[in-house]
Amino acid sequence: MADSVFFDLDGTLTDSGEGITKCAALALEHFGIAYDGLDSLRVFVGPPLREMFPKFGVPEDRVEEAVKVFRSRYLTVGKFENSPYPGVVEMLKKLRAAGKRLFITTSKPEATAKEILAHFELDTYFEVICGATMDGSRDSKESVIAWLLKDVSDLGRVIMVGDTAFDVIGAAAHGISTLGVSWGYGKVSEMEQAGAIAIANTTEELFDLICK
Repeated sequence: MADSVFFDLDGTLTDSGEGITKCAALALEHFGIAYDGLDSLRVFVGPPLREMFPKFGVPEDRVEEAVKVFRSRYLTVGKFENSPYPGVVEMLKKLRAAGKRLFITTSKPEATAKEILAHFELDTYFEVICGATMDGSRDSKESVIAWLLKDVSDLGRVIMVGDTAFDVIGAAAHGISTLGVSWGYGKVSEMEQAGAIAIANTTEELFDLICK
């Protein structure tokens, strides 16, 4: 039974794919890079942008430029092309009622994560919302979790909840097990291969896995 729960945001609590894929498309088009439709850009949901753009052909010395173009749309429009998954609000209420301490660990910029969670009135469920820094000094899931572990005490038994192998790997670096969710943007097989201890197919299943 977990005492504290570290939640990923994109693909785990909210369906942010529309905004992120459209912003990734804008950045790739800025460089004249072809892509196979917006669905092929779903892999941008979750991982740090600075890791993803080189995989699509953006030169290493122009990655910061790609991030800037992405954010020019995301920070004004894309962040609100987003919505909580069905059952998320009810699950968070039940977890808080069960005495769980809830936290956000996301590779999305922290200020943006806070704004999105406040927009959907989800921020009040979390003790700390921890995300990436805009300068990239805290960017990966591993580094975000490291900062939170340093900042918060008396966490008890911690569990990570996420939708990609990046969540599993980042948590494992700190000895934390991960529950995967199947409704997000990662592949269940990749989460299992990375070491996820279980996969939830519904928010009800996730609540039971956290509390059992």
